[in-house]
Amino acid sequence: MAPWSRLWDRNYFGDLWPWLDVVMENLYARGAVSGVGLITAWSGIRDLSAAICSRWAKPADDADAHH
Repeated sequence: MAPWSRLWDRNYFGDLWPWLDVVMENLYARGAVSGVGLITAWSGIRDLSAAICSRWAKPADDADAHH
């Protein structure tokens, strides 16, 4: 959501380097940053749910593991 907020438009680095401000105003660049953020969030949720589910899973019986 950051690329679509006012925080993105008032970036220190965009003011420091004018060429970067042009890139940051590009809608394709904003969309790419949003896409990477969504993929990262989805991956984090998936990993977190896998970790939680593995803690709730019944541990394998040691006797069964040796056969």
